[in-house]
Amino acid sequence: METFKDKVVWITGASSGIGEAIAMAFAKEGARLVLTARREDELQRVKQATGLAEASVLILPMDVTQFDKAQNAAEQVIAHFGRIDIMVHNAGVSQRSYVSDTELDVYQQLMNVNFFSTVAITKAILPYMISQKNGHFIVISSVAGKIGTIMRSGYNAAKHALHGFYDSLRAEGFEHNIKVTTICPGYIRTSISLNALDASGSKFGKMDSNQEKGIPADECARRILEAVRKDKKEIYIGGFKEVAAIYLKRFLPNLLFEQVRKNIPE
Repeated sequence: METFKDKVVWITGASSGIGEAIAMAFAKEGARLVLTARREDELQRVKQATGLAEASVLILPMDVTQFDKAQNAAEQVIAHFGRIDIMVHNAGVSQRSYVSDTELDVYQQLMNVNFFSTVAITKAILPYMISQKNGHFIVISSVAGKIGTIMRSGYNAAKHALHGFYDSLRAEGFEHNIKVTTICPGYIRTSISLNALDASGSKFGKMDSNQEKGIPADECARRILEAVRKDKKEIYIGGFKEVAAIYLKRFLPNLLFEQVRKNIPE
């Protein structure tokens, strides 16, 4: 069984939620971490909470939408650790607004954070993974990457885009021993709805009831590591309703469309 001891794991969105939980899970296995998010103080908090030695954690604050910083960030990781074994694309922002109300620049922001930032960082580190003949991308998509729902149009679109891009990369990277595991969480107990964008691009600022009742982030992280250990290509993490919806889309799409139409978010 694969061990993550001494693996170099770079995690974006590492200051809270699923990203923080993934950092803790890898730390327990003795991995070496690169923690990225905008809030350096929160990254320092996560670093301390991991209990890892100072040299085993690199704090790398950045706004992932500043695409021109991706190459320099990758070079800093290589300079510090000499390699990148696992890249966890977790940075993301959700949405709570109708298509008719949403400004175009909000859609651009959603795509930049949820999709283009992952492309920029992937392209920056891919040459290193090809050179070392090894690498693994963990892509945090969503059940929304499989199903379009009300008030999530831009978020859904960005998550759908992740699947197309990383399915292609999985195929292209095979000869270089580069792997991709795409994760589709449903309702996980995080603050994602609080930080979601409304029609004008401001924070939504409310906790969804479904989110509040969701699976704990540490349980989500445990399942993610297990999937990576087994080289799963794609997994679904959530309650019965979310996971069932994915299979309804595949086998009974008309039924799903009716359910989505009637399911007005709270």
